[in-house]
Amino acid sequence: MNLIAPPLALYVHMPWCVKKCPYCDFNSHGVRGEPPYAAYVETLLADLDADRHDFGGALTERPIVSVFFGGGTPSLFSPELITRFLDGARARLPFAEACEITLETNPGTVEHGRFDGYLAAGVNRISFGIQSFDDDKLKRLGRIHSASEAEAAVKSAQDAGISNINLDLMYALPEQSLEGALADVDRATALRPAHISHYQLTLEPNTVFAAHPPPLPDDDSAWAMQEACEARLAGAGYTQYEISAYAQPGRRCEHNLNYWRFGDYLGIGAGAHGKVTDVDDGKVLRRWKVRHPATYLEAAGAAPRIGGHAAVAAGELPFEYMLNALRLIDGVPVEEFHARTGLPLQQIASRLAEGRQRGWLQADPRHLGTTSLGQRFLNDVIASFLD
Repeated sequence: MNLIAPPLALYVHMPWCVKKCPYCDFNSHGVRGEPPYAAYVETLLADLDADRHDFGGALTERPIVSVFFGGGTPSLFSPELITRFLDGARARLPFAEACEITLETNPGTVEHGRFDGYLAAGVNRISFGIQSFDDDKLKRLGRIHSASEAEAAVKSAQDAGISNINLDLMYALPEQSLEGALADVDRATALRPAHISHYQLTLEPNTVFAAHPPPLPDDDSAWAMQEACEARLAGAGYTQYEISAYAQPGRRCEHNLNYWRFGDYLGIGAGAHGKVTDVDDGKVLRRWKVRHPATYLEAAGAAPRIGGHAAVAAGELPFEYMLNALRLIDGVPVEEFHARTGLPLQQIASRLAEGRQRGWLQADPRHLGTTSLGQRFLNDVIASFLD
């Protein structure tokens, strides 16, 4: 396959949180005692060393365009430990001059002055897991913060000089009304963050909510919330550029854009997933790490840290590509499909034609993107590219 190496990002998974939320299906583990935070950072760097060795030439001369600390709750780690990791990562890999560095933060875990330390470490973007500004809804979601604490945390980050801030919001919460969903959006936009992620609460397998479902709004009510909130966000100056992402001008999330454009990323940390394009071998490689923090720590950068490693089969690449690219409201130039997968466009020509005939895909042959109808039935559109 004729592949072109895309941009390279770095995802860092921090697996601990104060308390597991009942809707969460991420690889997160409630704190019991004092987790070995410092040892974990050293293990992250050992993991990074091992991945650099394993992927070798596939990483040569490719700067890191973004870093994302996800979790779990990365803000449980002190600024000193975040500094230790970023200094170590920069010593091992070249960072782009304008590298975006995001730290996910729980408003209930930040202390006064902590954001100054994160900023000094090199973090230039903070993502707050707000979810709602309704205290009752926060309790039902199992969150440890209140609405007032969330607002105070955001203002504290702004006071520290961090202007690139994202707020995560959910809608279609237990027994939520349309007015309640709009009130959350209004409280969020009043804080003037650069970016807002706005997504529907869903019941994921193997969660408390899946086993004991709360009373959620029906599909029609959820759709009404989505449309009304989209309009309210647009009126406040936030442009939708992805199914659940809204940004002020020039403030789109570069890390997530790299995912959606089928870019590459190293995934380090317990349960982290990565994707690396090996141009020489003509393969798109996926690697993931063992999930449990104790097992990951014991591996200390050795082979047992790897939970799995495989090349994406050629027949699966169209689906994998569309799973990401079609989430973008504007879509992507059609030539990116060949550049990122190495496959000829002819391989999916019949599926593109069918999608355009159904009114799911834009008619412009120079572009891959959904229509407004296609966005509403996105899962069906993406499934049509399954081999």
